[in-house]
Amino acid sequence: MSEKRSVLCGANAYEQKYYFNKDEYGNLPSSIQDELHIICVLFTEEAGGIFTIVFEEDGSVSMDTQAAEDDYLYDEVSAGLLVGQIRNKKRELFEQLSLYYRTVILKETI
Repeated sequence: MSEKRSVLCGANAYEQKYYFNKDEYGNLPSSIQDELHIICVLFTEEAGGIFTIVFEEDGSVSMDTQAAEDDYLYDEVSAGLLVGQIRNKKRELFEQLSLYYRTVILKETI
């Protein structure tokens, strides 16, 4: 069973870069794109590592974080707590993104 996930955006603390998947999601309003940019960059500024926001196959939104094997400053527990804080504070945004993905990308009837 293959799992289809689609990266919406992400930030990399090691390369100090931000990525937004304009090919698939460039039609999202610029205010949403800006908010996602801020979320990703602030996460990597605080926790380090690599942070991505992805759409799952069912349309739900997930946040992933990982670190380089030799990154001893990265704290997995703190990163997990920060993901929880973001999920709570941005719950409405993620619900709207999920609805967008399900209706526009997956062509579901809601």
